[in-house]
Amino acid sequence: MRKSLIVVAVAAAVAIGSLNIASAKTKSLYHRLGGKTAITAVVDEFVNNCAGDTRINKFFADTAKDPKRLAKFKKNLVNQICQASGGPCKYTGKDMKTAHKGMGITDADFNALVEDLVKALDKFKVGATEKNELLGALGPMKGDIVGQ
Repeated sequence: MRKSLIVVAVAAAVAIGSLNIASAKTKSLYHRLGGKTAITAVVDEFVNNCAGDTRINKFFADTAKDPKRLAKFKKNLVNQICQASGGPCKYTGKDMKTAHKGMGITDADFNALVEDLVKALDKFKVGATEKNELLGALGPMKGDIVGQ
């Protein structure tokens, strides 16, 4: 009986150790991106890219003129990316259809925005796997943004 208990205890310890190793290897996208500080840096760069992109900067002109509105916009983007990547943040902004209603955003505009995000991710040397996962998490929003 005692020998059986020892075998069970050893088996349990091995199983728990395996779980810890597996969980260490499967960090959330949020953690692999570098957490909120890294996401904030990417968002700052992304917003700068959009502001300098003549294809789409007209959509951000009013926001860019108002420091409070710009800060809120950036905060919402950080929280949206943080939440979409499995982080602890909660996006509390408008839903995408409401936020983009009447803007007339086209596929080309959306693609330009994605290019500006990829450029920001590349600047911070975000890995291809993480970049693709993030774009995959954000991509489904396209239908709620384009053509509203």
